[in-house]
Amino acid sequence: MRVLSSVACLTVLTLGLGVSCGAQAFTSEEGQLIASINAYRSQPQSCAGEGSLELPPLSSDTRLALSPEGTRDLQQAMSRAAYPMVNVQAISLSGPRDAPAAMKAIAESFCQVVLDPQFVDIGVSQEGRDWRIVLARPLLSGRLGDWQAEGQKLLQEINAARQVPRQCGGQPFAAAAPLSWNATLAGVAADHTRAMANQNFFDHIDRDGRTPGDRAELAGYSYRLVGENIAAGLDTPRKVIDGWLASPGHCATLMNPDFSELGAAYAVDPKSDAGIYWTGLFGAPL
Repeated sequence: MRVLSSVACLTVLTLGLGVSCGAQAFTSEEGQLIASINAYRSQPQSCAGEGSLELPPLSSDTRLALSPEGTRDLQQAMSRAAYPMVNVQAISLSGPRDAPAAMKAIAESFCQVVLDPQFVDIGVSQEGRDWRIVLARPLLSGRLGDWQAEGQKLLQEINAARQVPRQCGGQPFAAAAPLSWNATLAGVAADHTRAMANQNFFDHIDRDGRTPGDRAELAGYSYRLVGENIAAGLDTPRKVIDGWLASPGHCATLMNPDFSELGAAYAVDPKSDAGIYWTGLFGAPL
């Protein structure tokens, strides 16, 4: 059996409230910093003594590009920008001359902020050597059905993506055969997703130390290969798939021709950091 898991003056301002995307127009330095942050998120990192998961890229949004000299009241700024949100954090940097220097400061002092899986949007602004990086999680806007219905939609989106040859990072994949729904994998995915939401964590390893393969085996699924993709803070299957396809490791799991079955689910808990969580559990039975 094999298991794949795809897993200067510095200030942070945080506001929890109880987000939509628009393309951000940015200078080359601002765009380079966003690209650097997304590249940083796309690889497992050591941060504050812990390892991070591979994360999907953040989407740029003009409403989050707040001037470094602007108001420190994030709630007021988000209200003026017409950006409905659940949570936002702003990093202010003073000193970095360019995007690489800003990225170095972020990695050294704010890795936990940029590696937080709840955030899905980003805005960056620069004035001289002053920077502001704003990361936010949107208010859930999608109207979702039950977890089985949305899991089936996720399967449809995955199968549509598998029909097209694509590059996952530097790895080429040919078009792959569609996956079929597996009720056992779906139940395992639903249990893990609910655990992440209710216990407020985001990881392939559950609170009992079990891996995706462990959970599948305990449920009676006999397999030669299992893989798992997870997501947080995204409120439609389409957004989940877009994030996975933009992340090399998640994309490679999704396009792996060895997989033939899938179970998928989502769960919501307003008290959790990310609000909504997703699991796609891929399998190749014996």
